[in-house]
Amino acid sequence: MAPEEMALPASRRNLARYYLLDPEARERTGDWEQIACEIVAMLRLEAGYCPQDRKLANLIGELTLKPTEFSIWRNDHRVVRRNHGTTHYRHPVVGDLHFSYESLQPPGDENQTLCVHLPEPGSATAESLRILSSWNAPATGSAPDPGPGV
Repeated sequence: MAPEEMALPASRRNLARYYLLDPEARERTGDWEQIACEIVAMLRLEAGYCPQDRKLANLIGELTLKPTEFSIWRNDHRVVRRNHGTTHYRHPVVGDLHFSYESLQPPGDENQTLCVHLPEPGSATAESLRILSSWNAPATGSAPDPGPGV
């Protein structure tokens, strides 16, 4: 199957949906419960800012109907804006990855948030990322030998 065939449709690409409904998120996220709980509190904040947003209301409705911790965490009425912190992922090949992150809103577009995740320079995470990126790096140096008779 081609990568584009494996990709989620745009309407299903949502971090809250991933963390709260996809079993893989629980396995891959070292601090899953904390992050998932904070995402619920962030959804509460967004719902307060955008009470007329049908897509957001539909997402909250979908999450409420699923058998997850969403309803329990939503009922505690927490509100969170995550601007910075640390997070931990479990990569299936290189293992644990630890990042610091900063969330930024581009000027003039309060509906968009850019999250930048960075490893500590010289850390095991930085080395693991270097290894992963080398798998897709173009070959350097001279052109490969085209073989005999060419």
